[in-house]
Amino acid sequence: MTSPDPRYPIGKFEPKENYSAEDIRQCIHRIAGLPAKFEKAIRGFSDSQLNTPYRDGGWTVRQVVHHVADSHMNAYIRFKWTLTENTPVIKAYDEKAWAETPETKADPSLSIELLKALHAKWITLLQALPTEALAKEFTHPQTNKQVRLDRLIGMYAWHGEHHLSHITSLKEKMKW
Repeated sequence: MTSPDPRYPIGKFEPKENYSAEDIRQCIHRIAGLPAKFEKAIRGFSDSQLNTPYRDGGWTVRQVVHHVADSHMNAYIRFKWTLTENTPVIKAYDEKAWAETPETKADPSLSIELLKALHAKWITLLQALPTEALAKEFTHPQTNKQVRLDRLIGMYAWHGEHHLSHITSLKEKMKW
């Protein structure tokens, strides 16, 4: 699915009411493949290309890659809290402020290497989880809503592809 809104080139995340074992397997597979897809998407990019916003007023390609690493680190930690605590209240963070910290000006290969290691560990965890663990929930402090781990897996399968599409759509538009 594609969207005319450049903020959501693959559409907004639409969670399922229930996730089957096959849904979860597919989502884990999508998460597992993400670091290589990001690495391929930006291979050979110049500094000028890395510093190009994917849309007017949007983050640069460089910031998008660093954001994905930051966001997926937070997701991994949220999984660990949820698995080890009883419906924890997770810590929210200011994504926009995080996209402006000094290391987001660094070579995005730094975050791709982080994603490779993080996803290897995260996938190992996800594949080892018993089905009943996926029903565990955390509480988000800003919405006060409870989020199930199976939904979080679905969301992060989408999240990676959402930001990857920002880059691939820009490459297509710019004919890079």
